[in-house]
Amino acid sequence: MRAVTVVGAGLAGWHAVRELRDQGFDGTITVIGAEPQRPYDRPPLSKRFLRGEIDEAELALADEAELAEVDAHWRTGRRAVRLDRHTRTVELDDGTLIASDGVVIATGALARTLPGLTDVAGVHTLRTLADARALRAALTEGTPRTVVIGAGFVGAEVAATCHALGLPVTVVEALDVPLARVLGPTVGAICGELHRDHGVTMHCGFGVAGLRTEPNRGDGAGGDTDRTGSTRVTAVLGRDGRELAADVVVIGIGSRPAVDWLAGSGVDIADGVGCDAGGATALPGVVALGDVARYADPAGGSRRHEHWTAAVEQAPVAVRTLLTGRSRGESGTDPVPNRVPYFWSDQYSTRIQLAGHPDADDDLAVVEGSFADRDFVSVYRRQGRLTGVVAMNRGRCFTRLRRELRAEVERAVESSPAAST
Repeated sequence: MRAVTVVGAGLAGWHAVRELRDQGFDGTITVIGAEPQRPYDRPPLSKRFLRGEIDEAELALADEAELAEVDAHWRTGRRAVRLDRHTRTVELDDGTLIASDGVVIATGALARTLPGLTDVAGVHTLRTLADARALRAALTEGTPRTVVIGAGFVGAEVAATCHALGLPVTVVEALDVPLARVLGPTVGAICGELHRDHGVTMHCGFGVAGLRTEPNRGDGAGGDTDRTGSTRVTAVLGRDGRELAADVVVIGIGSRPAVDWLAGSGVDIADGVGCDAGGATALPGVVALGDVARYADPAGGSRRHEHWTAAVEQAPVAVRTLLTGRSRGESGTDPVPNRVPYFWSDQYSTRIQLAGHPDADDDLAVVEGSFADRDFVSVYRRQGRLTGVVAMNRGRCFTRLRRELRAEVERAVESSPAAST
């Protein structure tokens, strides 16, 4: 293998590039990135960057020396539009064709939006640095009334940031309990109360019917001098008739994998790029990792892991699969990522941490602290088996239980019938 194309210049793509060199690949590496920036860190976009505490340079994942060391060819500001399954040639949006012996798919995910809510001044998503720039400008122009649609982790972090900036903010959530699908109803309700305790208005069970708009004056109100929409938002409308005044609306309803460019390539793109536990796709010489990848789950089925740590853990295994031509199922020796995914979220002065694959109806028990104080560590169990750990601010105990969870999962996998075949 003499040439590898990495499609995606974010966290996953950058770690794939580093792993290629660390694992001895001395051929040509070409990196394609839809955004004009070199690799940068996304988690601060909804927190410290949005609050104006750090600048763009501090988001960089690598300095000039590190970029020079990997000796890659960067094609940023260009989107991949097609993958030829026979030649592993990637076509870019300017017509350029890049042929290689191996391809790493690390195109990440795109922010979901709501039908009919695009191209309206004052309406934002938050996924990219450009999104964060525009939203920061909107939030620092006067004192805009802000409505966040979606009480997931990104929406919750944006709401906490608005509060820190002294802005009036309202959160609307379609579920009756925020984050119930991820954390279960008990911890989800505690997260909701965390916002209410800080004076943030939260409406759960709120279905969004649309927006009220008015002609855009084009005077930059709300920081939208760069928006070309002919109308701007004035309110969010609920299906039950409620109307919430808004100068800025942030849509935080999750993401979808960036796989449109792979249509017709032979890669399984149902809810992400399907791959085995080693990152191998259906095409020889093509692997996937990061938010776009749907990995085989040790417990059965498959799932995407949209977490910072998942991308980092996946990179060594996916690159080894690419360079050796063997998936983990064939070698049986490589470590398997994703068995115990880990995620954290900073909101107000609280750090929420989650590890594992808990279900909303798993049994929940406090190990340390208390729910009432919003300072605790709890474990999830299913039929007596540990499935997850969640904490608010209790990092030391959480770390210990996270290790125990990983050990228990490893023992379960090693003793399973699939491990002995």
